[in-house]
Amino acid sequence: MLIPVILSGGAGKRLWPVSRLLHPKPFIEIEGESLLQKALVRAQNLPGVREVLTVTTRELHYKTTDAYRQVRRPDLTLGYLLEPEGRNTAPAVVIAALALVQKHPDATLLFLTADHLIRDTRSFHAAVEQARQLAADWIVTFGLKPDRPETGFGYIQADGHRIRRFVEKPDLQTAQDYLAQGDYLWNSGMLCVNTARLLKELELHAPRLLEQQQASLLASNCVTSPGEYEVTLPVDAYKEVESISIDHALLEKTQRAAVVGCDLEWTDVGTWSSLAQQLPADADGNRTLGEVMLQDSHDCYIHGSDRLVAAVGVQGLIIVDTPDALLVMDATQPELIQKIIDRLAAQGHASRLQHRTVHRSWGTYTTLETGAGFKIKRLVVNPGSSLSLQMHHHRSEHWIVVDGTAHVINGDQETVVHRNQSTYIPAGRKHRLSNREATPLVLIEVQSGPYLEEDDIIRFDAPPDSAPGKPQAK
Repeated sequence: MLIPVILSGGAGKRLWPVSRLLHPKPFIEIEGESLLQKALVRAQNLPGVREVLTVTTRELHYKTTDAYRQVRRPDLTLGYLLEPEGRNTAPAVVIAALALVQKHPDATLLFLTADHLIRDTRSFHAAVEQARQLAADWIVTFGLKPDRPETGFGYIQADGHRIRRFVEKPDLQTAQDYLAQGDYLWNSGMLCVNTARLLKELELHAPRLLEQQQASLLASNCVTSPGEYEVTLPVDAYKEVESISIDHALLEKTQRAAVVGCDLEWTDVGTWSSLAQQLPADADGNRTLGEVMLQDSHDCYIHGSDRLVAAVGVQGLIIVDTPDALLVMDATQPELIQKIIDRLAAQGHASRLQHRTVHRSWGTYTTLETGAGFKIKRLVVNPGSSLSLQMHHHRSEHWIVVDGTAHVINGDQETVVHRNQSTYIPAGRKHRLSNREATPLVLIEVQSGPYLEEDDIIRFDAPPDSAPGKPQAK
């Protein structure tokens, strides 16, 4: 049995301002689908796949389920392992193996990245089949045939399927030497291995990490529903788990590592320039997304969102526009974006954390405007979903239904609010918003009061996405 495991997360740095801490690279869209959605489609279309497991964080869980809902195969079982925070690839690989060995002791696991682009599906299937043949006895990684001297990737020196050595990201001259030598492959980060073989090698080479993740799994909470299950890992047990890559923790130590060389039309999509290459260029070398108007401009990438972006008389720029942040960057100096990220993080700037639209278990909310003493949001409540029963000390709320029907608990009263109707929730009153209909409920919420931050909330029945110690919106 082949079970793909999608490793999804990221810090949301290199592709800021579209990527954020709570909207990392897997959620960036290319050609109408996010990289994460493409990863699920790629996994579920492999022959014989009936189950896919995703390792991600609690904060990205509902964003992930929303993305999958649009592309999942109806008969596919989806599992989620929810880390309290991302701890690099080794802890994710170990916890996935431990979780799956209980149900599928003889399964072959295929670990896939959620943020890469693979265009040659036929070659991908062929490479996976080669890896499956080796996976009973070997930990198989996928090496990509390089087509240029790349300094941003790790390399594998290979002799057939045998790995001679792993090497870190080289300088340009070394990368040119690797390309000329012909026996070096890019390290893709994908793995294929039998569950029992993986755990045996972990016992030999990473016993402490294995022990830590066994403790995490024992203290976890599992919730199942038809066609899905989710395992929430505990905060306390995860504090001691080392943040380390699977390469350093295992692959560079084991004598049972092998490689399948392949050419998958693979792209890391790690910079704005590499993302721009996925779009066709016009006669002046410009690549654009969204509503863009150009005049006497050359070799630019312009990424628009919900408004017109015009560029006049410029060359070699990357311009990325979002509703709350605008990036203008010299395309030849992508490394400088890290300095902006560091400054945003030091300031605690909101654009470092998330976009104005935030995903929750019940739906989404979008902050439309904030001013002195008021905040305006657009709420979309999924069919059959409810917000928690809650109360705010410092703010009142006015709800106007735009579409659908709202069922509202307001103190001791329960009312039904239809389209073009509204209701008022005074500060200090218990309330709950529910959508009992088969279509989404859309409403505008106007908050008023002297303090409007999200930690002004008391829950009387905490929803499933409320992590200990972290205030949650609504």
